Amino acid sequence: MSSVQLEQQQVPRKYYAMPLLTLGISHHTAPVEVREQVAINPADYSLRIEQLLQIDGIEEAVLLGTCNRTEIYCLAARDVKADLLDWLHPTGASGAPSLEPYFYYYQGAETARHLIRVAGGLDSLVLGEPQILGQLKESWQAAREIGGAGKVLDRLFQHTFATAKAIRHSSGIGKHPVSVAYTAVVLARQIFGNLEDQNVVLLGAGEMIRLCGKHLLEQGIARLEIVNRSLAKAQELATELGARAAELQQLDEVLPRADILICSTASPTYVISLKDIRQALKKRRHRPMFLVDIAVPRDIDPACAELDDVYLYTIDDLQQVVDENQQQRVLAAESANEEVEDAADTFMRWLYGLRAARSLEIIRSRAHAHELELVQKAQKRLDADHDPGEVLAQLASTLTNRILHQPSLNLRQAAEQQDYSMLLAAERIFGDTEQPADPGKTTK
Repeated sequence: MSSVQLEQQQVPRKYYAMPLLTLGISHHTAPVEVREQVAINPADYSLRIEQLLQIDGIEEAVLLGTCNRTEIYCLAARDVKADLLDWLHPTGASGAPSLEPYFYYYQGAETARHLIRVAGGLDSLVLGEPQILGQLKESWQAAREIGGAGKVLDRLFQHTFATAKAIRHSSGIGKHPVSVAYTAVVLARQIFGNLEDQNVVLLGAGEMIRLCGKHLLEQGIARLEIVNRSLAKAQELATELGARAAELQQLDEVLPRADILICSTASPTYVISLKDIRQALKKRRHRPMFLVDIAVPRDIDPACAELDDVYLYTIDDLQQVVDENQQQRVLAAESANEEVEDAADTFMRWLYGLRAARSLEIIRSRAHAHELELVQKAQKRLDADHDPGEVLAQLASTLTNRILHQPSLNLRQAAEQQDYSMLLAAERIFGDTEQPADPGKTTK
């Protein structure tokens, strides 16, 4: 390869410093009415990740969607914040208002730090809740299967999982089981007192509903029913919990029996309407109903809260109960901050090392290309009986000039532009520990 070809060679974009970033929205920054507008169904992860990878500049991507947050983790060749916002919630032609003020945006070490806090339950609605770690693992696995989690994000997430496990063990933040599911049960107990005499209906068959069922059984609930669109899934969970199973078409029959109704489905629209609750109350002769909607988007029409004898709580309302249960975890979370910082620093050192290795790969590749070209020319001169000493001297001189040509041009330009950081970096790289003098300063 000639020197001209080397100068014209395009360096792959991935070798340049690429921002590690996350764009997200959570219960900290937005109410449920806003979060549900950008909620992502885990069943759609593969399709949505494929869409993300088609955005110019995005090399790797992982999606996280829970009832409390929607987040995108990316490795990108440019700042893609505007693209991600538009992808999540298009504005303009639709006339929809911008949701940007509700989002947070982190880059570099801040991204790593945030992910570790999320995985450790330090950023959760219920401080220290363990479910988020499983949800993150599912998101990571989905991204790996579709090619979204490459070398960098794969390393970041695996490093995060190990750190989260260590934090929970060392800080003791998980000693007192508290989750959104547990908090819903605590709230019901505060309202009814003894739960043993209450009829409970759980709508859905996912992990959150399973956890609610387990916590309810611990409180002595004897009459539990599982309602789900898929009767097979309802029966599977009912068998595990010792409950009755019903399919969604039987809701009119089941709903009047519900003293307590807890909902968590993936439906994009309301599953329970105002009419449904009115009819149930009539059949119950207006005995009170306690409704907990922990789904995002919501399962229960919020207008039901206006009815007499109905107590409706959304996932955001649970914050009131959460505040009473998480005080004992605050100190544990504070003690985990140092571990979070150390883990983020460890990952960033690896990432910077990876980027340095890529730069070295380019430098070595170019130097070896020059070497190959010049050795071939030298061999031809030797075969033509030129003086070996002269051939070696010319080889060494030409190789040195070739390698130093571009750095020399860049350093001269840096000096003309008074870019002393570039000059200092060059001297550190080549082993000179003395700092270059600033010609703008006088010396004594």
